[in-house]
Amino acid sequence: MSFSSLVRSSSLSHALVPYGWDEGWEAAFAPYAEQGLLPGRVLRVDRGQCDLITPVGVVRADTEFVVPRDPLKVVCTGDWATVDADGDPRYVRALLPRRTAFARSTSSKRSEGQILAANVDHAIITVSLAVELDLGRIERFLALAWESGAQPLVVLSKADLVPDPVGLSYLVEDVETVAPGVQVIPVSSATGEGLDVLRAVVGGGTSVLLGVSGAGKSTLANTLLGEDVMSVQAARDVDGKGRHTTTTRNLLVLPEGGVLIDTPGLRGVGLWDAETGVGQVFSEIEALADECRFHDCAHEAEPGCAVTAAVDDGTLSARRLESYRKLLRENQRIVAKTDARVRAEILKDWKRKGAEGRAAMEAKRGGGARRPGR
Repeated sequence: MSFSSLVRSSSLSHALVPYGWDEGWEAAFAPYAEQGLLPGRVLRVDRGQCDLITPVGVVRADTEFVVPRDPLKVVCTGDWATVDADGDPRYVRALLPRRTAFARSTSSKRSEGQILAANVDHAIITVSLAVELDLGRIERFLALAWESGAQPLVVLSKADLVPDPVGLSYLVEDVETVAPGVQVIPVSSATGEGLDVLRAVVGGGTSVLLGVSGAGKSTLANTLLGEDVMSVQAARDVDGKGRHTTTTRNLLVLPEGGVLIDTPGLRGVGLWDAETGVGQVFSEIEALADECRFHDCAHEAEPGCAVTAAVDDGTLSARRLESYRKLLRENQRIVAKTDARVRAEILKDWKRKGAEGRAAMEAKRGGGARRPGR
């Protein structure tokens, strides 16, 4: 049997099934099998090298042959890759086309895109109930999750710190109002509350844990794994913030099925070309916008605006509308940095608003006519 035939044989590819290998990945890899390469899934990336699980076990490989100019196309945890069958060092030769990709804008002044996890089915946004809910941050995470192509899920961790069932139900309802189409699950690693529901979700496919430091991601990962794989540090009592327990993104197989990617706590969650995701999060506002008198309504002071009317009659919260505006503005700025057409549209809009403002001032002054005697 040739090496390429051996790679495609069920005996070897079966070893990758727990990591998400399926017929689709096998078909995508077929051309590389003819070149004598191995398939592998990236478990972690560290300074130009990565660990991959392959049909012959875990191997360490250099990524220098797949270093693109686009930072969103670098090797990332969750990627399926092709790697040398042997050699010292081994090299990653190519990445198989991603099905989904979770990306954000970096906190640097250059605002480059950063890929956090690839080929994810469920984006688990972890929110601690030890501190006051930040609904705006949840909306931001949700926008990125929807844009990635994964199905978002909000997990309210440390539910045991809210002993009042009524109070807990109110917190869940608050999150549900900002997460249309998203399941919201209160969980407690201490009491086991909600874990059966969560295990049922993560048992199918690949899930990524997302959230700020101190949200309880590593504790939740250990609970799902059934052992203390990820180190855990206590959050500060004063504000609930924690240090970065997880320093790299790690891909781990769950004992009851499914794959989990744990990520470091995110201090900044900048949008990256996430207009579709924003629209998904604020779907009720997008639906109202279809009823506005003008198709290009900015939902500010235009007559016949269904969105501002909903705010006035109390069916839409002013906070929700402001959050929608904020995320759209931020996303537009990010896109404009790489899209000349968008930059031109923004400049045109600024000029139009400036002209409208000057015309309004002239009208208020009586058409700008000089006063008698001057």
